[in-house]
Amino acid sequence: MAEHRSMQRAALLDAARTLLSQGGTEALTFPALAERTGLARSSVYEYFRSRAAVVEELCEADFPVWAAEVSAAMAAADGPEAKVEAYVRSQLELVGDRRHRAVVAISASELDAGAREKIRAAHGGLVAMIVDALEGLGHTQPRLAAMLLQGVVDAAVRRIELGAEEPSTVAEAAVGMALRGIGS
Repeated sequence: MAEHRSMQRAALLDAARTLLSQGGTEALTFPALAERTGLARSSVYEYFRSRAAVVEELCEADFPVWAAEVSAAMAAADGPEAKVEAYVRSQLELVGDRRHRAVVAISASELDAGAREKIRAAHGGLVAMIVDALEGLGHTQPRLAAMLLQGVVDAAVRRIELGAEEPSTVAEAAVGMALRGIGS
């Protein structure tokens, strides 16, 4: 029985990733989860109390994967400037990957305060990865610079999701802004 519940939960999370990647947070509904998994809608509530709970669990599962990929890209880069570029590019490359869609969906307004705090803490870990590289570039306030840099990345993610520009154009602009400021 426990194995069956675990498999059902995994199927629901996988369905949630698909729904998020295809239609954003609006597409993530309990009826849609039920339809994708073959469960009754009421059965979905046995696994999750709300949409926010689904997003929170996806973030708990997927954020460490996202962070590990960013960390690996930075570790492969040589020097602080290359690490900053890897930090930006690796996050933007992950935008379309459905495994990471929940991480992108963390701005969903229906998340409760506890979920938001967990996600903020995880996000803080991601931002902490870049502090040393920014210090190596001579920033006198590397933590502040890291937070602002993540703001650039977050804005670039939103632009990519809008589809108004090519992802490569957005990535180049974001990397340019990260490395050379607004004048580039």
